[in-house]
Amino acid sequence: MVGQGQREPDERDGLMRISVHIGPDGATADRLQSVLSTKRDGLLAKGILYARSPGNKNHTRLFMAVTDPDNIDMLRHHRGYGPVEAQERLRAAVAAELAAEVDRHKPKHLILSAAQLGSALSRPSEVRRLHELLRPLSDDIRIVAHVDEPARMLGGHYAEQISDGRIAPLDVELGLSEAACWWDACLDATPDADPEAGIFSAVHGPPFWLDYTKLVAHWEAAFGEGTVTLRPADADIFGSAELTDEIRAAFGIKPQIGRASAASAPHQPAAAWLARGRQLNVILQQMIQQKGRVIPRPLRRQFMQDIRVDGPSIEPGSLHPVSKALARQNDAILDAHKITFPLPPRADTWVEADPTLGYRASQYALAFRWRIDRATREARKNAKAAEAVEQSLTPEARAVMPPLAVEKFADLQRSIFAPHNRIGAVNEEALASAFAPAPGRVLQAGSTGNVIVACMKNEAPYITEWIAYHRAIGIDNFLIYTNDCEDGTDAILQQLDAMGIVQHRNNDDWKGASPQQFALNAALKEPVVQQADWIIHIDVDEFINVRAGNGTLQDFFDLCPDATNVAMTWRLFGHNGVTELQDNFVIDQFDTCAPKYCPKPHTVWGFKSMSRNIGAYQKLSCHRPNKLDPARRGAVKWVNGSGRDMTAETVDNGWRNSKRSIGYDLLQLNHYALRSAESFLIKRQRGRALHVDRSIGLNYWIRMDWSVHRDITIKRNLPRLRDEYDRLMQDDRLKALHQQGFDWHKAKAAELRANPEFQDLYDQALAIRLTETERAAYALALDMES
Repeated sequence: MVGQGQREPDERDGLMRISVHIGPDGATADRLQSVLSTKRDGLLAKGILYARSPGNKNHTRLFMAVTDPDNIDMLRHHRGYGPVEAQERLRAAVAAELAAEVDRHKPKHLILSAAQLGSALSRPSEVRRLHELLRPLSDDIRIVAHVDEPARMLGGHYAEQISDGRIAPLDVELGLSEAACWWDACLDATPDADPEAGIFSAVHGPPFWLDYTKLVAHWEAAFGEGTVTLRPADADIFGSAELTDEIRAAFGIKPQIGRASAASAPHQPAAAWLARGRQLNVILQQMIQQKGRVIPRPLRRQFMQDIRVDGPSIEPGSLHPVSKALARQNDAILDAHKITFPLPPRADTWVEADPTLGYRASQYALAFRWRIDRATREARKNAKAAEAVEQSLTPEARAVMPPLAVEKFADLQRSIFAPHNRIGAVNEEALASAFAPAPGRVLQAGSTGNVIVACMKNEAPYITEWIAYHRAIGIDNFLIYTNDCEDGTDAILQQLDAMGIVQHRNNDDWKGASPQQFALNAALKEPVVQQADWIIHIDVDEFINVRAGNGTLQDFFDLCPDATNVAMTWRLFGHNGVTELQDNFVIDQFDTCAPKYCPKPHTVWGFKSMSRNIGAYQKLSCHRPNKLDPARRGAVKWVNGSGRDMTAETVDNGWRNSKRSIGYDLLQLNHYALRSAESFLIKRQRGRALHVDRSIGLNYWIRMDWSVHRDITIKRNLPRLRDEYDRLMQDDRLKALHQQGFDWHKAKAAELRANPEFQDLYDQALAIRLTETERAAYALALDMES
């Protein structure tokens, strides 16, 4: 079943359908959103994306992004998006993140939902702005609104407004029932937003959207004729397991999505309680306007609970003048959408209920004043702190960081998680001279020695350096899987295989969640892995940097003779000002990196593993081995990069270090996730090996471009790297394939930079210059909003 004006998405169209649910009733939308968010994974498996980036459940970020700059709603004000610049950054972020989410999942159908879209977007410019934000994603955009008999909806909406500070009684709506046009009369009676005075249009204005004829016209003016579907907001359906049927019908979803758990319809508050709340709001509003006090939304809602009384709710029939007036304006549009409402039994015209029990709002306001004063002091303190934080931000950070990132910056500055480089015992300058040549490796009979298992796709310019480097520090064998290569990566590895340097496996026919995990599962069946002394899984942008002895793996093993597993913690290296792709050694070009102490965000202290092949774990995964054999638990000892025992923390699970287990003194894993800015564009274009559906955009650059501190310890390996690299490059075919691969990447970089989308990404990335604390804060904010 498809609603009025809708048709079911047809896979043959090749065009994604976007359904935007605009409420406008909050309780109805909340129930629908709960089911959609609970069923998100199941829907996605059927090609239906209930987006997460605009908000996990209620897509309020989408709503805040499209309101007029001067029409500051309560959400924008309280979440720091009131200033025009902050909202502009939010809008850009929402558009980019939603586009990236669609690009990752490539759904046939995208569903968005926020009741505030229908109940608060009263200006044509706001609806047009929403259309402009969504239009790049698809031409096929449909609007869905759930509506009920106006008096019933008015009673529920009035209760929501009271909880947020409304001061006018329902006499306002009753008075408007004689107006020629309900929509226009409501907007005329709506005050302009004044956030500092606690006035918000959607809280203090009458619900214009009860004029369903005007509501449809308002939205179709921006999205096109026939794009709006009205659906009945039946209280019985929205309080029961039948809601899933309504969701399928409203959005034209063909497959079964599973029944929702039964729940009762939303409880309507007592009329006496609403009277108490409205009268208290009048006094609280005076305190805000006359005394400059601050009443945060959660505190106001606590007050509402403190004055709660039970009793009968507002009778919808007592609002019959509104029902009568709107019936004249709504009948035709409801008929067109095949909706009928049972009229509520008529009752005496509404008058505000007795608040009961001798209630006096002034007495309660006096009792609440100390809590208000405390909140006001805290708000002023936070405002001063925010001002100080704003002043301490660099100009570059002020230009790009959203409010949540600024908030995280303030938190980090005052916390034990503030990043710095003041840990570790190694004198890095003492490691500046070259290592002595490493002795040749002699393996015991039947052993394949130290083995790296890796997966690659389109990494041609970097392969030979990476192979030569790790051979020079003590890697004996390589088992490398490739899939879907375009740049000759597979040909290079096949030639290295023919030279006896690596074992190459084609992984084009991978199955399951990712090509990488498919390859790792297959690797455990390979003799080269089964006969290894140590098994290591790293990527081609990761280099093992032994910072002890002569810089070989054996030097590290000699210092940790009883270790069975090593957590090689990442040191994230940024682009170091290198913009163009160059055929030079990665470890020589890029030497600026993250601080050693950086517990947040969590990715900075991620690790990869070296595991002694003692049969303790049954599965090889991206960061570590898994499925510990209980009988082998006592034989396992994990150490960190300083050689310290971290078994208790890591023996069963975990892929990152903590403040207790961090250590870089003897070994670290240099992670060159970006390389040059042009290399980043190519990486952004092709995606990642572990999650083929995960896009890499500006957010990835922000998380990975650490270029504050300098670490040159790995450069001691340059002479031994050069010797081994030159030896390998004596093979004419390998040398030619390397050059062809580099040329392919240079051509790809030029092609991408000729694309306005990628050139814009390139320019934005290079414009971001952040201190270590600013970058950590920005990354934390991205983690919270993603």
